[in-house]
Amino acid sequence: MNEITVIGGGLAGVEAAWQAASLGARVRLYEMRPVKRTPAHRTDKLAEIVCSNSLKSDEPGSASHLLKEELRRADSIVMKAAAETRVPAGAALAVDRERFANHITAQIETHPNIEIVREEITSIPPGETSIIATGPLTSDALTFEIMKLTGDDQLYFYDAIAPIIAADSIDQSIAFKAARYGKGGDDYLNCPLNEEAYAQFYEQLTNANSVPLQRFEETRWFEACLPIEELARRGIDTLRYGPMKPVGLVDPRTGREPYAAVQLRQENLMADAYSMVGFQNHLRYGEQARVLQLIPGLEHAEFLQFGQIHRNTYINSPRVLAATMQMREHPNIFFAGQITGVEGYVESVAMGWLAGANAARLLRGEELLIAPPRSAIGALARYVSSAETKNYQPVNITFALLEPLSREQARSVKRKRDRHLLQVRLALEEWDQWMHSVRHDSQQLAVAK
Repeated sequence: MNEITVIGGGLAGVEAAWQAASLGARVRLYEMRPVKRTPAHRTDKLAEIVCSNSLKSDEPGSASHLLKEELRRADSIVMKAAAETRVPAGAALAVDRERFANHITAQIETHPNIEIVREEITSIPPGETSIIATGPLTSDALTFEIMKLTGDDQLYFYDAIAPIIAADSIDQSIAFKAARYGKGGDDYLNCPLNEEAYAQFYEQLTNANSVPLQRFEETRWFEACLPIEELARRGIDTLRYGPMKPVGLVDPRTGREPYAAVQLRQENLMADAYSMVGFQNHLRYGEQARVLQLIPGLEHAEFLQFGQIHRNTYINSPRVLAATMQMREHPNIFFAGQITGVEGYVESVAMGWLAGANAARLLRGEELLIAPPRSAIGALARYVSSAETKNYQPVNITFALLEPLSREQARSVKRKRDRHLLQVRLALEEWDQWMHSVRHDSQQLAVAK
């Protein structure tokens, strides 16, 4: 059957479907919403962004930028949508969530090779070429099937969502506009705290009532997305060196950096809503309002969305997946996105891109792609297919994952920043050469057939 089943309409699923369909494959994309909802999604749109509207840093020379740039050069539908729906966020890439999801949904709905099916998949179609991209909120029934398929207990961690505040409820006589170190102009609103206000906020935050987790489960948090109250319990100054770091934020009314600061990032193009940067939490809703309204400028904040938690499920990928994203024992089945053990929107897209391209190549009888070793996508695929399995943990893209410079290259560049710039440049040169050869080979095969 010259058809690919993609299970899951999140970022990885739509990218996989788009890439496979663009290579000529017929794709059936299954999304269970709105037939069955999840604890975190609010709409039935494809590619709905849940936790934050930020796709992280897009500053040239960063590992995050490298990953985005590779996807842009590989015709990623998600990266094109992000460019179309971008909102101001300094050096970060942030999007208008609603327009972003609407844009991608319209693109997928009108692709002649893609059929969208709105129903829950509870079993993996035997013998079919399938891509499982159900993300961290995989339904219980399908999770059980995946456990049987992979022969392993499910792995999981808890993730948290940050609150969103109505713009007209923020006191802008207190909050000031600025981006850290002036990167991006005045893209953020910043609520300054003096030492006394910070001490009061810290005390109330660490003593606030949280939503209890399942008692039978060990609490596992993703370290890069710790709830604000969990982070605070590590020490009174932890927040001032983390999400409430004032460094690089100068209050124009005082000409100085405040003792601590809370950043608010624009949520949409209308600028009528702001999210609290780094303030993901699992406090009870009443406690969130009480504690967060202690922040200067947010005394009368209207919360459009409170913070909440959800359980993220993923597989022990190194035991079962190859660097092509296909199962070693079942080569017709691919996995993509956060369920593979990558963490982050763009990281999930990258695995979707690779799985979609390879599923289509499998149907066409072509050699499957292994991303070049210097590339960020290659680094992520290498991690999920060959990391240590005993304590396998989700990862974001970092320079620690990338292939290091040779000794000669490292010696030639003294500053760490310049070494990173060189790594990015070399990675993109290798990526461009590889993409050129991939496209050329595909064209040659198409002509031959």
